Amino acid sequence: MHTVIVPVDFSETSLHAARYAAQMLVGQYGVTLLLYHCYKDEEEAGKTGKELEKLKEELMNEHIVKMETLNHQEDDFVEGLERAVRHRKADLVIMGIRGKSALAQVFFGSDTLKVLATKVCPVLIVPENASFKPIKNVMLTSDFKQTFNTTPSAPIRDFLLRFQPQLHVVNVDQDHYVSLTSEYEEEKQNLRQMFREFNPEFYFMRLFDVEQAINLFAEDKRIDLIITVQRNKSFIERIFRRSRTETLAYQSKVPILAMHE
Repeated sequence: MHTVIVPVDFSETSLHAARYAAQMLVGQYGVTLLLYHCYKDEEEAGKTGKELEKLKEELMNEHIVKMETLNHQEDDFVEGLERAVRHRKADLVIMGIRGKSALAQVFFGSDTLKVLATKVCPVLIVPENASFKPIKNVMLTSDFKQTFNTTPSAPIRDFLLRFQPQLHVVNVDQDHYVSLTSEYEEEKQNLRQMFREFNPEFYFMRLFDVEQAINLFAEDKRIDLIITVQRNKSFIERIFRRSRTETLAYQSKVPILAMHE
């Protein structure tokens, strides 16, 4: 991991994501945090450039992290961010859930989760009420299907090697019985081999509500970050869609790192 991009639209949520990123990267030598902003009107360039530099100074005064800024004109936020990721060869994008203007459009507009859909690089999504904690316990969700082909082991291992957490591999399936099937046992051994450096622990839960199961597990094991392999948008969309009756407890406090298979 060499370059991490945080898109900033100066909303509190994007500023919160920038603060989280700065705290997370303290002590991660060789990594550059790039604060990214795009504007549509050229008259905004001077003002937003100064605000971006001010944010950089504030963060660097609080955290010892190598940091740069990128402020440029772009009609489409997602396309501009994707281009910045490619040009800077970024390894990770860190974003807040909510935000005004462009960020809000990404998550709640007609192009819902378009940033994730680009598959340009992993995206770490920081809930608006999440406070940074040292990454000691990481949950990896898996459907235990064709794990060698569908698990992006290299980027996951790269991230885990940076922080050396305890790895908890979790599968939720309503059809689990007392013992695992031979197919599940084989996939379990595949994952154990992939992440052997981290001595992974495995958990199989028989519950009908996947989100509830993940919620309960995250609370019980004090999970600091969830890694999910995005095979389609349905899982992420369910996580970030607010229920009319309640909001998932962990949604407000546990960041989610979305990887593509």
